[in-house]
Amino acid sequence: MYIKPKKRLGQNFLIDKNIQRKIISSCGLSKEDIVLEIGAGMGDLTQLLAITAKKVYALEVDHRLFPLLEQKLSSHANFQLIKASILQFDINKFLLNNPPGQKIKVIGNIPYYISSPIIEHLIQYRANIDSVFMTVQKEFGRRVNAAAGSKEYGSFSCFVQYYALSRIVFEIKKGSFRPVPKVDSCFLSLKFRQKPPVKVSDEGRFFELIRAAFNQRRKTLRNSLAGFITSSSLEEFLDQQGIDRNVRAERLSLEEFARLNSFIGSRNLRAGELKLRGA
Repeated sequence: MYIKPKKRLGQNFLIDKNIQRKIISSCGLSKEDIVLEIGAGMGDLTQLLAITAKKVYALEVDHRLFPLLEQKLSSHANFQLIKASILQFDINKFLLNNPPGQKIKVIGNIPYYISSPIIEHLIQYRANIDSVFMTVQKEFGRRVNAAAGSKEYGSFSCFVQYYALSRIVFEIKKGSFRPVPKVDSCFLSLKFRQKPPVKVSDEGRFFELIRAAFNQRRKTLRNSLAGFITSSSLEEFLDQQGIDRNVRAERLSLEEFARLNSFIGSRNLRAGELKLRGA
């Protein structure tokens, strides 16, 4: 049964059987795992998940695919189709029907254009999610996984890595999808941390600081944070840390951003020197 992918839904169906099997193998699933699949699509990966995991809840928004999925998965008693979008899906409410303390694994071939919102949404429910595995645009995966000092490193890298250990498991050629996208993909793994890698007393200020630093990434921190902290205070911090006064945001690690955040808090700079943007 052929169903034409919808461009407005960002549908690129994964048709490569070898990649499908590689995904299942990489997720390390067992018969104890409960899986939430984002975007069941044509159901090929869903079938493999149903064979491997204890229970599979598959989210899908395209009503044209519902009959196909229900027919293809009819022999799997551990499969349930949920006609909803992940961005409107309340995972905590959903988990009320599952065993207490049972964390889920989230797996999906997701639309490129909502990769960031999906990750942000899942982070909200991290207490009930063990790990996330998803196919994303290769460049996006590199941005999530980027280290300080690399050109891909940015505020979103810091945001995700604060909450999760990220890893690009393998790359996927664009020919593995139909329709063929313009770029290659990768299979991204996110393992949520028990606690963040750095101690932050004010997460709101911390991420506000990072966003401001990267807002004009070609500028030095002294310029990009001009409306956030006075030049003299910033220079004092950089000198204390042995960091070049002309440093740009991409050179600072998550730990160094945390130290700067603590420095601002300890000096009560928010009350005197901070000029909040968009507050």
